[in-house]
Amino acid sequence: MSDPLGMLTAVAGLWTVAVVTPGPNALLVARLAAARGRGAGLAAVGGIGLGTLAWSLSGFFGVQALFVFAPLLYRGLMLAGAGWLLWLGWRLIRTSTLPARPERATAGPAFRAGLLTCLSNPKSMLLVASLFATVMPHGAPLPVGLAAVAQMVAISLLWYGAVVLLLTTARAAGVYARAGRWLDRAAGAIFLGFGLVVVGREL
Repeated sequence: MSDPLGMLTAVAGLWTVAVVTPGPNALLVARLAAARGRGAGLAAVGGIGLGTLAWSLSGFFGVQALFVFAPLLYRGLMLAGAGWLLWLGWRLIRTSTLPARPERATAGPAFRAGLLTCLSNPKSMLLVASLFATVMPHGAPLPVGLAAVAQMVAISLLWYGAVVLLLTTARAAGVYARAGRWLDRAAGAIFLGFGLVVVGREL
């Protein structure tokens, strides 16, 4: 594919499908928005946006080739990402068994959680590498690559931001107030599942 408009359209379409497919990023944003409010949810979205920027720039500048020539680095990154997801899952399940206490709606920890989850998300890593390998030919013009990166960041911010707005309505807050412990346990189990799948595949 050599047509710049065609490349950008393909990137936008594929990345939109990838972002709206449920995964660790969406799960983290949903949990923070429901438990800590809109400010924390949007801070996590900002972290995910920065993580998306890092992965998409890496994808355009050839991260897939690096993994081909350095398979141990690739495996190490995958296992590190799995470790972060396992830790998140264990922490959610553990805190759900403790006495209830108000959670501080601080932006800093939420932003870092969003950034780390995006950077350690095996789904993001694989999708970005494969997307640029299939859609962007080697030697694609720099402006086209940067436009694709901007598209990916914008799509991530818009989608996850919409998730935050949806889950900070009064009705959603009421649901979380009634079933928060069980929702946290379910979220923790899903995070553990994501991490265990990656560990099982790489070991």
